[in-house]
Amino acid sequence: MTTRPPRTLPEAPSHSREIDAFLNTVREVAAPASGAARLVFALDATMSRQPSWDMASRVQVGMFDAAAGIGGLAVQLVYFRGFRECRASRWVADPRRLAELMGKIRCEAGETQIGRVLGHVLDETAREPVRALVYVGDAVEESLDSLCEKAGRLGLLGVKTFMFHEGGSERVAAAYGEIARLTGGAAMAFDSRAPAPLAALVRAVAAYAGGGRAALDRLAAREEGARRLLAAIPALTGPGSARR
Repeated sequence: MTTRPPRTLPEAPSHSREIDAFLNTVREVAAPASGAARLVFALDATMSRQPSWDMASRVQVGMFDAAAGIGGLAVQLVYFRGFRECRASRWVADPRRLAELMGKIRCEAGETQIGRVLGHVLDETAREPVRALVYVGDAVEESLDSLCEKAGRLGLLGVKTFMFHEGGSERVAAAYGEIARLTGGAAMAFDSRAPAPLAALVRAVAAYAGGGRAALDRLAAREEGARRLLAAIPALTGPGSARR
């Protein structure tokens, strides 16, 4: 079977030996089984995120663990940093190897590129359906109108977006909330000093991506994070929600 090499998203420069090493190593990560549910895990890797990066590496492992009993999960890592650098790995099914690869990345100063992340997910969905997007960040420095246009298109395609934001900015919370609302997903705040709640929320998203509402209900029976997520998704709690 021929494997596709990792991609650099449009307009991203290729100048870092550290990133080149990351991308070369990604080629060796086990590919997911055919038909596995697909989830994009996107991270803001600009300088303000450095204290949270290692935590995010641990959190993503929980996504696979939560989906293991449902039939597996294919995850693609997307991150941006520096000057117009935005990278996407291939789709993988080995969480611990992916966590090791994330450990090679270091944050660099730069502006947010949420629009490119949303555009990338639109492109991926055009090739093969993506069930959900998990985005972890702490800022937004782009036109909200432009972001919402892409979010609305994701919503029409059935790609729920889960926006997790660090910090107390009301502006960021409102922007993330609107992006999530347009896709039928949810936005929630987290504290990087207490990673357990975020890990629980991400596990809940993974359960939903891998097994739909039924899997999320089962997890909610034993985990508070899943109950919080379930309550935060209007599309799953309104009329007719039991079918989703």
